[in-house]
Amino acid sequence: MRGSLRNKMTILKFTFAAAVLALTTFASAPVLAADVAAKPMPEATEAFVEKGREIYTRRCVMCHGLLGDGNGPAADYMDPRPRDFTLGTFKFRKTQSGELPTDADLFRTVSRGLQGTGMQAFDSDIIKNGLSEEKRWQVIAYIQTFAQEFDDEELDPIKTNKLVSLPSNLPPFSDELVAKGKAIFLKAKCWECHGKQGRGNGQKAFDRKDDWGFPIRIRNVTLPWKIKGGSDVKDIYMRFSTGINGTPMPSFAKALSNEDRWALANFIKSLQHKLTSHQVLKAKKVEGEVPAKPDDEAWQTAEPMDMRLTGQVVAAPRWQNPGVELVTIKAAFNDKEISFLLEWDDPFKDTTHKKDKEFKTADISKVGAYNSYVAANDMIPRALETYRDSVALQFPAKFKPGTKKPHFLRGNSSNPVNLWVWKADLAEKAKSGTEEATARGYQQPARAQAKDQQQVTSTSEWKDGRWRVVMKRPLVTEDSNDIQFSAGKFIPMSLNAWDGSNGEHGLIMSLSTWHFVFLEAPTPMEIYIYAILAFLITGGLGFWLMKKAQAKPA
Repeated sequence: MRGSLRNKMTILKFTFAAAVLALTTFASAPVLAADVAAKPMPEATEAFVEKGREIYTRRCVMCHGLLGDGNGPAADYMDPRPRDFTLGTFKFRKTQSGELPTDADLFRTVSRGLQGTGMQAFDSDIIKNGLSEEKRWQVIAYIQTFAQEFDDEELDPIKTNKLVSLPSNLPPFSDELVAKGKAIFLKAKCWECHGKQGRGNGQKAFDRKDDWGFPIRIRNVTLPWKIKGGSDVKDIYMRFSTGINGTPMPSFAKALSNEDRWALANFIKSLQHKLTSHQVLKAKKVEGEVPAKPDDEAWQTAEPMDMRLTGQVVAAPRWQNPGVELVTIKAAFNDKEISFLLEWDDPFKDTTHKKDKEFKTADISKVGAYNSYVAANDMIPRALETYRDSVALQFPAKFKPGTKKPHFLRGNSSNPVNLWVWKADLAEKAKSGTEEATARGYQQPARAQAKDQQQVTSTSEWKDGRWRVVMKRPLVTEDSNDIQFSAGKFIPMSLNAWDGSNGEHGLIMSLSTWHFVFLEAPTPMEIYIYAILAFLITGGLGFWLMKKAQAKPA
């Protein structure tokens, strides 16, 4: 009986963990939810709080725990971990550093969620199965019972005037304001953690921990969906003004004036990447040789395409905390070859791989028979000099327009995929760090092609927290396992990526869905001839009609 109950609880635990995973994976895009409640928080009567407890038990306990301590069943698999309410330490507020949040602060977080985390929005106007305003107030009232600090009037930030407000009449975004903010960014040494380009690759970025002892991955502020407190310039200003309680991020309210913090916020805003929206990569036709190095000038005029990636959750070991979430890709070709430029942010250059440290899928049984997810911090080493950085281009091995695409995770036995796998450790040792392989499903390892069939060459560089890799190959090969490129066709393409210092290797990785690469076909000469003939005919007909009209008697 006990064993049966234990199994049922385990199933429930990891079923919900999967649900949380989905939220973590796909809730990264900014959500425009209500910031301000229509009415103030009602009186927290016993009946009101009890309704909040019921909501919390249904909607919050699996992450934040029955005791509100952030140790729910899904917590170990989330990065960052859910908030521990019992300590009264809240990160995102409009109150001074170290102070409690206001009711309005909590309402804002519950309503719009925290982008870049598993904390979803609960605004019922935009989220299906969300919570009404009254229910949000009820669950907030219950959350406040976990920390006795909320009962102490001397700690009430409103009564003690510990609020932080946005000054009026601040200047609008401008190049001059951004330049001022950049100078402050350097002087205040923000780059020591966030890196000079804001990519989270500063000299103090690795091995940081929060007040609960959990690892912190310094935010890459160029990715707006990763800025948890909001990516708007006003949100960024507020973080500089309040600090982030429980983390190494301090308040600059005393160190910098309002104007300086505003300038700094505008500089951070200027660093944010603007995503492309198309899913077809247009390969640029070039004269002469295709670009073979990341800094070749030909890349300057090639059209980029952003490919979003998410954690691999199709097969065990499932991974919901990917290090690489965006790769920008360009392509160029001539009559003989094609090359791809892949660029992505990675705070640490990982060129070492220790095979003996690789995660064994069987180890997932140690944490529950029904679990196939890898815990965020204690199942794999998230450390430097352990695993390599890597990226892979994936194409159907055999594809004709109108045919079914292979499964985006390594295809299957009847519909294999052609992989171009670049590995940072190989790139350090050889001229080309790319290996061609054929995969026939995720259940078996990808098989490297024979040496005489390895035709992809590559060059790479890591600089300022960013990898740039160029892969080049002939358009057409004699290998039946290779994708064959030809102009005028939409060829499916997807990506896999591994961030070594994030513990990623094997199936612990990030991946994309299928996109397309299109090699523009040359315009046939007949099109130009037909256009000229049409022009001449139309012009001649018009001239004839004009002469005919002039010939009529008045």
